Amino acid sequence: MRDFHFPGRSTAHGANGMAATSHPAASLAAIDILRAGGNAVDAAIAAAAVLAVVEPQSTGIGGDCFCVYAPKGDMANAVAVNGSGKAPGKASVEFFQDQGLEHIGLTTAHAVSVPGAIDAWTRVLAEHGTLDLKTVFASAIGYAEDGYVVAPRIHKDWADHVDKLLLTESATEKMLIDGRAPNPGEVMKNPWLADTLRAIAENGRDGFYAGPVAEDIVTYLNSIGGVHTLDDFAAQDSEFLKPISSSYRGYEISTVPPSNPGLTTLMILNILEGFDLASYGPNSVERLHLMAEATRLAYNAREEAVGDPAFVEVDVERLISKQWAEEARAKISLDAAMDMPYISPPAHPDTVYLTVVDKDRNTMSFINSVFYSFGSGLVTPNTGVVLQNRGAGFHLKPGHPNCIQPGKRPLHTITPGMLSKDGRAVMSYGVMGGQYQPVGQTQVVTNVVDYAMDAQEAIDLPRSFWFEGVYQLEEGVPEDTKAGLEKLGHTCGSIDPPHGGGQAIKIDWDNGTLEGGSDPRKDGIALGY
Repeated sequence: MRDFHFPGRSTAHGANGMAATSHPAASLAAIDILRAGGNAVDAAIAAAAVLAVVEPQSTGIGGDCFCVYAPKGDMANAVAVNGSGKAPGKASVEFFQDQGLEHIGLTTAHAVSVPGAIDAWTRVLAEHGTLDLKTVFASAIGYAEDGYVVAPRIHKDWADHVDKLLLTESATEKMLIDGRAPNPGEVMKNPWLADTLRAIAENGRDGFYAGPVAEDIVTYLNSIGGVHTLDDFAAQDSEFLKPISSSYRGYEISTVPPSNPGLTTLMILNILEGFDLASYGPNSVERLHLMAEATRLAYNAREEAVGDPAFVEVDVERLISKQWAEEARAKISLDAAMDMPYISPPAHPDTVYLTVVDKDRNTMSFINSVFYSFGSGLVTPNTGVVLQNRGAGFHLKPGHPNCIQPGKRPLHTITPGMLSKDGRAVMSYGVMGGQYQPVGQTQVVTNVVDYAMDAQEAIDLPRSFWFEGVYQLEEGVPEDTKAGLEKLGHTCGSIDPPHGGGQAIKIDWDNGTLEGGSDPRKDGIALGY
């Protein structure tokens, strides 16, 4: 429990249902759905649709999503959904080599993989929800049509990426006001997106992947060099899978299998399980040093071995095994940072995470993203869709597990998490922030399990991320900890904006109540009733 003498947030509490998102409008939309009789799936998709309107720099229907859903909190029946998009059918590595490209440009049509979110939303809703799309999309359509008030953190992100939105006429028209970002408290509208959401609400999946919306996206991308076809959009499909999991000090952590990066979280936790973290302070040199070393080992292994399993063989069982962790752990010393090469994963961008638990304890851990801020920066001229640049996460090196191929899903950065005990979900959680996410999720889990923090405290704690040779520390990390890390050989640096955002809901099965937290690094809130 926090010290009430100091600024901070209390945890949210409720008994009948709870939602935690990165924007108050989305949390309220989810609660409205729950109070009207919808379940956690209905509420999560309603919240995701609202976020696609009010937080356009981070998410949208032109992006991808993943989720872990536990009906009534029962992990035995949990499902993991891979709603990531695929590369176009003409996007071969030879195509890019013939053009003399060594990487995929972030603001080019080639960076736009087929958006997977709407296929996933509609299928998850049809299989596990109780309400129709018109009801679930109503709030989002209203905000797009009538306008929404721009929140402070969203304004900052918007203002930081005006130059990207000025690159194309459509983005400038739809996402800026007289060539500038909307200010906090200013009202923003996207009537083009409102019409697109209506088309999806009316026609379901085909409202996006066929007809005028798909034609607008494909025509626009083709006009600027893309190789996308309507057949690529028609072929997009989501995977419904069994979650992968690993144990940590008597708990089970579950996530989505590759092409999702969630196995990285499991690898880091397996390494850390061999150390007595609780004997060190949560902001101590020892704890942060061990986090950095485990991160380096897990990320290098992932980058060398993981891609879309439909195209490459991925030994998931080996990577998330205790044996692999033991071998990796043996390389770590508490006395100095390892001298090891670093295999840099592509990109370090933005996203949104949300979680909902309903009265029946149906539990949804849900994440949606357009990758970098405003994705590719490309916005469709007639339908107002911000298009992701997830395709820029592919390598163009033949033989690499994440090398682009037609119809292949890129190795992602976004991942949802679920903590369980004795077969029941006890915490649905996620942390945003591109490549940081597995580390952020590890920090939240260890904050709860090793340091007995509540949901809000676990999210609030200062964050750190060893990335591209620099240990990026938030300002809240104590100076003596920074000095101690540098003495061990780490190159420390600051980070702005801070690392990601996050949400979590804990389920107290004994008392029949819920506890939620939402990240102060974003604009969001946890609400229960």
